[in-house]
Amino acid sequence: MLFDRIHSHASDKIALCEGNDTVTYDELCDLIDARCLELVDVDVLGLALDNGIDWLIWDLAALSAKTLCVPIPPFFTRDQINHTIASAGITHMLTPAGITETDHSRSPGIPSGTAKVTFTSGTTGTPKGVCLPASAMMDVASSIHQILGDDFTQTHACVLPLAVLLENVAGVYAGLMAGCTISLTPLEQFGQNYQGLHAILAQTHATSVILVPEILRVLMMQVIKNGLLPDLEFIAVGGSRVDPALIGKARHIGLPVYEGYGLSECASVVSMNVPGRDKPGTTGRLLPHVKAHISNGEIIITNPGFFGYVGEPLTGGFATGDLGEIDPDGHLRVTGRRKNVLITSLGRNISPEWPESALLAQPGIYQAMVFGDGEPHLGALIVPTGPTVDISAAVAAANASLPDYAQIKQIRVVSPFTVENGCLTGTGRPRREVISQTFTSPFSVPENPMNFYDRLVAQTAQQRAALYHVPQLVDGLQGRISRSTYVAYLTEAFHHVKHTVPFLMAMGSRLPDDKRWLHKAIIEYLEEEEGHEEWILNDIEAAGGNKEAARAATPNLETQLMVAYNYDYIARKNPVGFLGMVFMLESTSTQIASQGADAVMTGLDLPKSAFTYLFSHGTLDLEHMKFFEKTVNQITDPADQAAIIEVAQNTFRLFANLFAAIPHEGQRKHVA
Repeated sequence: MLFDRIHSHASDKIALCEGNDTVTYDELCDLIDARCLELVDVDVLGLALDNGIDWLIWDLAALSAKTLCVPIPPFFTRDQINHTIASAGITHMLTPAGITETDHSRSPGIPSGTAKVTFTSGTTGTPKGVCLPASAMMDVASSIHQILGDDFTQTHACVLPLAVLLENVAGVYAGLMAGCTISLTPLEQFGQNYQGLHAILAQTHATSVILVPEILRVLMMQVIKNGLLPDLEFIAVGGSRVDPALIGKARHIGLPVYEGYGLSECASVVSMNVPGRDKPGTTGRLLPHVKAHISNGEIIITNPGFFGYVGEPLTGGFATGDLGEIDPDGHLRVTGRRKNVLITSLGRNISPEWPESALLAQPGIYQAMVFGDGEPHLGALIVPTGPTVDISAAVAAANASLPDYAQIKQIRVVSPFTVENGCLTGTGRPRREVISQTFTSPFSVPENPMNFYDRLVAQTAQQRAALYHVPQLVDGLQGRISRSTYVAYLTEAFHHVKHTVPFLMAMGSRLPDDKRWLHKAIIEYLEEEEGHEEWILNDIEAAGGNKEAARAATPNLETQLMVAYNYDYIARKNPVGFLGMVFMLESTSTQIASQGADAVMTGLDLPKSAFTYLFSHGTLDLEHMKFFEKTVNQITDPADQAAIIEVAQNTFRLFANLFAAIPHEGQRKHVA
């Protein structure tokens, strides 16, 4: 069906474009035929390319050659990719380097006739492979073409990853059936948080796009700032629940937004609103080929189209797990989730038990409950193990084991969940509904709720997590380093700590008049920091090192770079930014002191006199952090706030490099 439609379009019409590169419909047919020849000996193709012409031609060639195709989503972690390869039995992987053969063979759990296995983001972290025949995908594409008609046959811009069915089937296949030009842009060119979306849509004269709610919000802000996109005629939004108010606001500023509902098991779209058949607050009418009903409040798809999951064949209809209703006009309304599965506004399906288990693996976290249905990211209620726990560091460590879409970006510290307050069952399991009613959700706060300190913590989480994955620091926090590594760490610490007082003096001398209120804070820091480098030298001597040799040593280049960066930033850019370095040092030294000092002292059998610097910072920096939080929350200048965040992010990276450069023979062998 698809290829017949492709052949029927005018041969010289542009089918695909990527920057200055174009492919006509006639050329597309030839390219597909040529790629089919390269797939003769390929049984299962793993497609791991960025959005672009090449991705689409390989995908269409696999469909034409009846080669099983397994797209690899770009947001998958390495573990998820490995699971996908093994689960599907991918025999050949296509990456930017070319096609390489694997040592796998097609999974016997994939039914005959499967054309594509699409792996969801995984509600438990382990993706599930949805087995789709070509007919299921063609039914969706054909139905979309049927209800939209030939009025929408101009330029469809691909914004979502092509590995996501919503873009692959509803965007590309439906667009090619209609004779559209498919505009392709590598995902990285959209920029972080899709900051370049408006410019790309304007440049490509896109008439249609598919978005998830969070990207729609980004585009709305860009339209308000940069003006209308007059070429856009149709914006489909789906992937998670959409507030009708958001649809109304988008339309008010000139964005023609229409909500839909879909499932991977149904080859993407199940229902959608379209011009002339639109009812905000619903996800539209079922596509012409879809048959569904409501059973006990749950949406049941009678003819979902998929064969089942890898190793789990489908029998009968498909219970979606979504609660909903179909009104007398035939519009579907999705009202909630039957189970705990969360769907973020970016369309990622996540079981809260997954990130909760990562949080509970951290020593400082006693209990946790994750929220995030319909939100751009996850939040959590957290019960710490004690009053001095650095929750931000614990969350950062947990996040390091999770893909970005499953990481915790917003937290609220609460009192314990107990049987007595009704938050736990008798067997200790959380009663989610009661917890939700008992405690204020991490999202139940006004827009832009975070003070500047909280924003600083949140916006440095990724860099902090990377620091805590440096082997030298990981082993150090567990007491698994040698004496020479500890002395080497102290030596590098000496060579950056000796600059703390000069840094503060340089900062104070360069503050403009309206910022001189910070002098009081600088003076307090100067009084506290004076002489700390000598403590470090004494620790070196107590640990069996030569403190004068350490004093005279040339620090590692990584240490020199961190020092030079801060002097340069103070002198050349913004002296207030140095508070980002203060934040990095105090937040990390608190964690290192509270956990690492005892572990290393025990592991190396060294006297406490070799740890005066670290132990002092355990108590000292907890007080400093309270003072620091109070100070930075008084800084309201956006330029100063941006400078502090920039320096904090960069110094976390530089500090990670400093640790990584310390000689370290690896984990110490424990002798029984």
